[in-house]
Amino acid sequence: MAENNHRSANNTAPKNSRMANLHHDNDKPKRRLWLQILKWFSIVVLLILVSGVGLFAYYAKDAPSISQDQLQSGGSSSFYTSDGKFLLSLGSEKRTYVKNSDIPQTLKDAVVSVEDKRFYQENLGIDPIRILGSIVSNAKSSGIAAGGSSITQQLVKLTVFSTAASQRTLKRKAQEAWLAIKVEHDYTKNQILEYYINKVYMNYGVYGMGTAADYYYGKSLKDLDLAQTALIAGMPNAPVAYDPYTYPKAAKYRRDIVLNAMYANGKITKAQLKAAKAESITQGLKMQQTSSESSIRKIDDPYIKEAITEVKSKGYDPYNDNLKITLNIDQDAQNKLYELANGSTIPFSSSKMQVGATIINPSNGHVVAIIGGRNLPSVQLGLDRAVQTGRSTGSSIKPVLDYAPAIEYLNWSTAHYLEDTKYVYPGTNIQLYDWDNQYMGKMTMRYALEQSRNVPAVKTLAKVGMKKASLFARKMNISVGSNQGLSVAIGANASSLQMAGAYAAFANEGVYYKPQFVSQIETADGVVHSYSSTGTRVMKKSTAYMITDMLKGVLTEGSGTNARTGLYEAGKTGTVKYSDDELVKYPSYASTPKDAWFVGYTKKYSIGGWTGYDNLSDGTITGQGQYASQYLYKYMMKYLMSDKENSNWTKPSNVVRKRIVKGSDPLEVTSSKSNSTSELFLRGHTPDGSNDDSDESSSSSESSSSSKDNEVVTNNSSSSSSSSSSSQGREDGSTSNSSSSQASSGGTPNNNQGTTTNNQTDNNNTTGQGQNNGGNN
Repeated sequence: MAENNHRSANNTAPKNSRMANLHHDNDKPKRRLWLQILKWFSIVVLLILVSGVGLFAYYAKDAPSISQDQLQSGGSSSFYTSDGKFLLSLGSEKRTYVKNSDIPQTLKDAVVSVEDKRFYQENLGIDPIRILGSIVSNAKSSGIAAGGSSITQQLVKLTVFSTAASQRTLKRKAQEAWLAIKVEHDYTKNQILEYYINKVYMNYGVYGMGTAADYYYGKSLKDLDLAQTALIAGMPNAPVAYDPYTYPKAAKYRRDIVLNAMYANGKITKAQLKAAKAESITQGLKMQQTSSESSIRKIDDPYIKEAITEVKSKGYDPYNDNLKITLNIDQDAQNKLYELANGSTIPFSSSKMQVGATIINPSNGHVVAIIGGRNLPSVQLGLDRAVQTGRSTGSSIKPVLDYAPAIEYLNWSTAHYLEDTKYVYPGTNIQLYDWDNQYMGKMTMRYALEQSRNVPAVKTLAKVGMKKASLFARKMNISVGSNQGLSVAIGANASSLQMAGAYAAFANEGVYYKPQFVSQIETADGVVHSYSSTGTRVMKKSTAYMITDMLKGVLTEGSGTNARTGLYEAGKTGTVKYSDDELVKYPSYASTPKDAWFVGYTKKYSIGGWTGYDNLSDGTITGQGQYASQYLYKYMMKYLMSDKENSNWTKPSNVVRKRIVKGSDPLEVTSSKSNSTSELFLRGHTPDGSNDDSDESSSSSESSSSSKDNEVVTNNSSSSSSSSSSSQGREDGSTSNSSSSQASSGGTPNNNQGTTTNNQTDNNNTTGQGQNNGGNN
């Protein structure tokens, strides 16, 4: 028994030993695997670190230089003319620079607590803990950016970098971090905080917290109480959003965030926190001041406003990025436009009558000058009526939306016959009337456009189709919905900027350039970004030429004779009536226009001009005031063209000029000038099938061109002769929003065009049976 037990024990011991050895042998491969993984992981981490350091060094070596002068300077952007002359700065003319010794400790505590609470502890210029926190915060918020920059980094960013989203690259971040390290090494904490406090943007063209204390409270920084100090310290985060005048609730919210941060950082007591948060956000605020802007700033304000918008659309912040912005402005032209709008040359009906006008160079889209209103107070970046799109264009839309598409898509000639007869909008009981409450019967497209007849325009749009017409207009940045009613044929909502741009395409042989205010932006690090609009062919040369040829007659024989300068020019009037609802409130307005337009051009310039009133209660357009937009064009164009070549447009080779007998149906070609008109046809679409120019063999000004209509881009580059007509001019198509059916006043159809008599009163008669129901949708 004992022997058996001994044997059993002996058998057991080796077995346990073998099992232990077996487990040991099985663990060896696992350990080796983990050691290999750890080894390769360490190598990868080391490679990443080495690569990261190398990449950081590679980027850092190209970082821009940064000087003390740059750190101390304000952050405002500056504007320059195209010839490099300084125009003005976005910042206030005087910045109150506050030295470190005059910055109260309370403000320093407020800024550090809310912007970078470890500012005094870290000495690298960057805060790794804050950066990691930012990464985590971004991950939790699906990539919405959360700030991770130290005060030093923010100072560097405001000094030499752009805040544009496109610039938030690894290279930019590396350079920013490197410069922050250098600044931290070269300057004391107090110096860095001083530079930052004096550089930040505080809204209303104000830079620096010292300047802001005076602007908002009329005090120096040391005289502000705790609550006021907290507001000033918090505003740079979003100076417009936290404006205490405009957004007091948001301003209080931001102020209280700063106060809470100061309490959490041990800089104020709970009693101080409670008292400061209880203080009204408006306590101590002085009455908001109007700017004491220079005369040049007042004249250029609408241009600067649109330039700022354009700069922002490119991703920059002109208030914080310290940019050098080159404008396309012609300052002499801008001054002249301002003078005409605010002087006594133009016969405005009253001091409250307003204007919005834009001048564009057709060959490149450069906005030469712009006016946003007249008799305006000194308010920076005020309402710019030149870009407002809530006013109907009246009949000035007809060339763009009706007749040009008809030529482009339907191959119509200028002699194409249209019927000016009784017309009711399809599916309604709304009858359309012309300006004179008459229907004139059969007429050519040329005559219908010159005399601005409404019914032919609507019938033309119907024939082209809304879908094609709206696409055609959209190519020139005029938005007309394809589902809108046919009444847009005689009035669509657009701005003077859009209209001048569209007509510039007619002037430029069918090539459209998107209007541009800014040609160049230089960032604080010296990088120059140039901008130019690419010309796009939006219509055939033949279409542009034929529209221009017809629009010449608007100034010589049609509704725009008051705009005539005697140059080679073309243009179109536009007048809008009051709606029925408006006339219920103001019945005395029935015989006056609501809006009056003139859009005209030479080969060198395109001018779009609107005149009217901001509010119904401001008055009416009376007397010669209804021609104010025409006179504005006339005097401005004569000024612009005084030293420019006055040249005519060249007729494309596929356009044929024929003389036809007036009223002939079908069209009858004739060589006689008696009882005939000169009309334009597309080659292959002439009435007799011939392709010769029967009456133009000796015309050098309209010689045949070998250019093809499908050419991608052409660039066009007129001494002024005075030939002004004193005649009144004829009222063009007007719009009204009436939904009631009116009877015709019984105008007798006229099959003969004859010549126009330009002494009729330009009168929008909306009384009695002759009300125009063309209305905008």
